[in-house]
Amino acid sequence: MDLELIRTLVRLMNDNDLSELEVDDGGTKVRLAKGRKVGEPQQVVAVPQAMPMPMAMPMGAPAGSLAAAAVAPAAPALDPSTHREVPSPLVGTFYRSANPGAPPFVEDGQAVTEDTVLGLVEAMKVFNEIKAECAGVIEEMLIDNGEAVEYGQALCRIRLAD
Repeated sequence: MDLELIRTLVRLMNDNDLSELEVDDGGTKVRLAKGRKVGEPQQVVAVPQAMPMPMAMPMGAPAGSLAAAAVAPAAPALDPSTHREVPSPLVGTFYRSANPGAPPFVEDGQAVTEDTVLGLVEAMKVFNEIKAECAGVIEEMLIDNGEAVEYGQALCRIRLAD
């Protein structure tokens, strides 16, 4: 058992205010929980599928601009019959290609199927393939290579096939 891994996981739990964490890395499985006694029933909390991204204010922005940003109009909602945004299934770093210098998995305007790989999300040194899960055309990749992503954050917008 790697004690440094456990220390890292405990720090991750504390930094992100998590009460439970389970990691399965091939042959090693670690499950950490805090705030409950053994035998006490587990509380289940429903997590929404998509979470809005907070607005970032530029450094040194005037104080009044915060109020202006709060009333900025939201982006128009996508018509679910014609478009789909593919959300990140986990927190991590998004990569558009398999290796540095390799061509991206997909580009704007490219046709995709349900099994087309859009990119990779690296979380705890594990690379997870993100697939389109629908047929259509990439309208816009919303995340740059190497950018951090949050759970539920839209990675790309797909115009569904007719």
